[in-house]
Amino acid sequence: MREQINESLTAAIKQQDKRRMATLRLVNAAIKDRDIEARSQGADRVSDDEVLQILAKMVKQRDESIRTYEESGRLEMAEQERDERSIIMEFLPQQMAEAEVNATCAKAVEELDAGGLRDMGKVMAHLKTQYPGQMDFGKASCIVKDLLR
Repeated sequence: MREQINESLTAAIKQQDKRRMATLRLVNAAIKDRDIEARSQGADRVSDDEVLQILAKMVKQRDESIRTYEESGRLEMAEQERDERSIIMEFLPQQMAEAEVNATCAKAVEELDAGGLRDMGKVMAHLKTQYPGQMDFGKASCIVKDLLR
């Protein structure tokens, strides 16, 4: 994953694509920050799954920024955030459709024999390990919560 990001950064530098360069540098900085944090906890560096989580978080931040900028009438800033979001999305696996997320959540609840809200953490942990970066876990948690009620 890291190699793919760095190769894309090198290509962006050669093409003088300023938006892409800046975005990929932000991605690398976020990964390096998490690496430093991991080293303080005894790990050498973060795994590819954790890199996917970092990227998913960055996409979510961009979504929130786009909404905020559009509400305040700053359309040029919203467009910049959209560009950054699309660049980051290139490195994430294909996102599941809403119907697929619903079915996956229902299957996980059934497989784990979850019986109430107390099992929500177990179900969400299972989904995060099985489908890293493939779904919006905020939406998935709402679905799981509804299923467990």
